[in-house]
Amino acid sequence: MSTHQPPMPQAPAAAPHWQAAPGGPYPGYTSPIPIVRTHLGHALASEWTKIKSVRSTMWTLGVFTVLVVGIGLMAGALVESHSDSESLSGENPLSFGFFGLLLGSICIITLGVLTTASEYGTGMIRTTMTACPSRARVLAAKSIVFFTVAFVVTLLTSGFVAMVQVSMLENTGARTPSGSDWFKATVGISLYIALLGLLSLLIGSVIRHSAGAITIMIGVLLAPLVLALFMATESLSNVRDWLFEYSIPNQLSVFYANSLSESGPSGWDPLWIILGLTAAVYAGAYALLHSRDV
Repeated sequence: MSTHQPPMPQAPAAAPHWQAAPGGPYPGYTSPIPIVRTHLGHALASEWTKIKSVRSTMWTLGVFTVLVVGIGLMAGALVESHSDSESLSGENPLSFGFFGLLLGSICIITLGVLTTASEYGTGMIRTTMTACPSRARVLAAKSIVFFTVAFVVTLLTSGFVAMVQVSMLENTGARTPSGSDWFKATVGISLYIALLGLLSLLIGSVIRHSAGAITIMIGVLLAPLVLALFMATESLSNVRDWLFEYSIPNQLSVFYANSLSESGPSGWDPLWIILGLTAAVYAGAYALLHSRDV
């Protein structure tokens, strides 16, 4: 008669210390990598890395700087060489920076659109939303980083042009700009251009197509003024005046106390107009971002 007995079951091997967890003989796995709760700062760091890494940022901001500085200094030099001490009597010398900023704003518009729309074109937006599921946080981070970059670059270039123009035109009879003139021609115009770029970013998020969004924004920039110039009939005078007064070129000129029209926005009105418009489009972009698939 066999005396063989079945082997006794052995206790499971002890789990490594990083797997130790209460409850049950087979504790669950706990990663040794610390889990960090994400916040807006992480999204800002990610968007800053993106915007400084892509070549489109360097190209658009480089062309913007060349246009603003080059055209601004060229305008100042032409005025200086073709004027006498009486021709610019009472003229604000800062106003000649308008021409470079008007053309340069197209570069800021382009960069704003590409900041969002290009990710939809390449499919990178899926990676972005996987890394940061909070869509509101992604949109906020993109907006903050872009607005800061656009404002700083515009402030530096417009401030440099303003200082050089004042020194070039000091012997032409032009008046000495006041502190208010300086503030509006540097900080004020920089806020306006940065908000215009932010509006372009939001349009890019809504349209999700780079070429289409850029076309829309260039139309917003130039179409009202062009249409107003072709409305010669008296029956369209009210529409013509409204388009002319509220066109972006005219609003830009207001910051130099040199409005293209005698009525319409004045003082800081253009900044409040673009701020309200941007806020409304931001709300629409936020709603669409939550309601649509990536």
